[in-house]
Amino acid sequence: MTEAIHHSSRKVYWRVWFQLLAITVVEIIVAFLPISDSLMALLFTIMALMKAFLIAGYFMHLKFERIGLIYSLVLPLILIVALAAALIPDGSVALLMRLGLGYY
Repeated sequence: MTEAIHHSSRKVYWRVWFQLLAITVVEIIVAFLPISDSLMALLFTIMALMKAFLIAGYFMHLKFERIGLIYSLVLPLILIVALAAALIPDGSVALLMRLGLGYY
């Protein structure tokens, strides 16, 4: 019985590994496509979230713990948005100074 369970879990890990490999290959292909930077960033973000879900769900064993999976994916995104929002004032001042509009 344990041999069947061990074999099936190994099969799941290999399947997830190949899914991660496929996403990585698609990322490499997208990197060389002549598309706009904003579309490329959107595609990379979506693929990174897909990879994060697979890794957290299967390799970190959070697939059946919905709240743990949600916290591990959503909380960092909220923190990244908060960090970007906190840095907007400094970035806008630097941009104004670079454009010669000044901020005195």
